[in-house]
Amino acid sequence: MIWGDGLATFPDGCTLLFGGSGGIGSGISRVFAAGGSDIAIVYRSNADRAAAVAGEAEAAGRRATIHAADVTDEASVRAVVAAAIATHGRVHSVVWAAGPLVNQRYLAETPMDEWRHAFEVEVHGFFRVAQALIPHMRESGGGSFVTLGSAGHDWWPARDGMSVAVKASNEQLVQGIAKEEGRYRIRANSVLVGVIEAGQLHELQRLGQIDQRWIDNTHRLLCLKRFGTAEEIGHACLFFASNEAAYVTGQRISVSGGFGV
Repeated sequence: MIWGDGLATFPDGCTLLFGGSGGIGSGISRVFAAGGSDIAIVYRSNADRAAAVAGEAEAAGRRATIHAADVTDEASVRAVVAAAIATHGRVHSVVWAAGPLVNQRYLAETPMDEWRHAFEVEVHGFFRVAQALIPHMRESGGGSFVTLGSAGHDWWPARDGMSVAVKASNEQLVQGIAKEEGRYRIRANSVLVGVIEAGQLHELQRLGQIDQRWIDNTHRLLCLKRFGTAEEIGHACLFFASNEAAYVTGQRISVSGGFGV
């Protein structure tokens, strides 16, 4: 992404990307590296893809590290935060792209264990990360949190409630961080994600939960008659995290092709 005559600008340090090796997360990681930020990629199990994305970033001249973490475990989160700070000197931005596979189910048919697990990973995980990093950001002169929300916050999609309802909790955490931490130059914003040609879409197609009828019906709800790319999500995240958005906080942008307009 180009801003004026150069790349986006960031403070010294790195962007810490939770879920940075996932289908969408890997695209975001690549955009940040190409856009001017060193990166620390946090993965749960896909070490090979995390290493591949980090290798691409290093080939482009950025410093890149990878870190394994279980975001449902506070000690694991704090360990990876400490490792990123020790290696990069500072974490100036966090991108929260972690989350479990969201099975397409009606609310009345959603198993309670899946519901609880989604909250444990996405909401409690993000809260753990925020609590681990806010003191560091205060001491470092500020920072930025960017979360991935759902375009379903604007128009409820049937059978996607386990994503929409869960991510709505993080939307409120974003508002809280923006309100409470702005005095320390800490910002928080969110990118509402539409249907993206990556990750979960492909897995849900493989599982038979998304078929051609679903795709055709979804296209009818889009102003732009195509699905998005992970990199398009990354560009929005990059803006929110960069110095170019230094006066933007508590906001959200829907990258969804006009879903539900």
